[in-house]
Amino acid sequence: MDRDLLSHLPVIVAVARRGGFASAAAELGMSPSAVSHAVRLVEERIGQPLFARTTRSVALTEAGEALVAAAEPALNDITDRIERIRSVKGRASGLLKINVPRLALPLALMPILSAMAERYPEVTVEVFTDERMSDIVGEGFDAGIRLGEMIAEDMVTVRLTGPFRTVIVASPAYVGRHGKPRTLADLSNHNCIGYRLLRSRALYRWDLSDQGKDIGVETRGSVVVTDPLSARDMALAGIGLAYLFEPLVRADIQAGRLVEILREAAIDEPGLFLYFPRRASMAPKLRAFIDIAQEIGRASLRTPGR
Repeated sequence: MDRDLLSHLPVIVAVARRGGFASAAAELGMSPSAVSHAVRLVEERIGQPLFARTTRSVALTEAGEALVAAAEPALNDITDRIERIRSVKGRASGLLKINVPRLALPLALMPILSAMAERYPEVTVEVFTDERMSDIVGEGFDAGIRLGEMIAEDMVTVRLTGPFRTVIVASPAYVGRHGKPRTLADLSNHNCIGYRLLRSRALYRWDLSDQGKDIGVETRGSVVVTDPLSARDMALAGIGLAYLFEPLVRADIQAGRLVEILREAAIDEPGLFLYFPRRASMAPKLRAFIDIAQEIGRASLRTPGR
């Protein structure tokens, strides 16, 4: 077996997964020219092009698809086995890649990261904040965090938080200038901070309850954001009404920095969950993360107000 070819197979798989040389180089910690050289070397040894390149895209050829289909599961298996061998010495290690929405950091992730740093210093957790519903397997992540209702049924899940309410909030300054909406219909007369869904590019319709029936309410306003923490900041600044998960603004409401509006229209969300493919949980680095997440999740569920 050609040892040079073997050493460059992870580069081929990374380019295929990321869909480009520059993004693969960033993932691997290499220069784009080094990635290009590795691909060219493998193509020369095999005698066929592996990628069809244009100025805008990089796609696998038929030969490339066959090579990646054989190489990717083998490389993943080797990585898992090496990590298991290392774990015999009692320490998980390596790079753990987690895909999360930004709101997961304050709601669930920070205490887990703190405990990981303390107990498993040889594990580096790379947190990729992403508001889309990403394919964590196809995009090379070990695990993800999402609302329970948004997770595919074939994934294993670990509860990180209890269920929580949605709330509509505004600053006292905004309420002083514009008053409070008294009904859902009144929302059309207020400056509502919009939320853009990154995958569909549509504006999110606020999920609310109208006399016990769940409905989607279209809103309009002067600002549109792509993550809820930005909406919170804008509500605090008095720009308009924000639609948020209650734990994100609990302290603000208690301190009087924000006022809850139309409380009777709030709905319940299932809470945040860690999720991952069943086979992935055998890797010691992810097993360590899961164990800490379960420990902290159980503690938070026992704590009133969490």
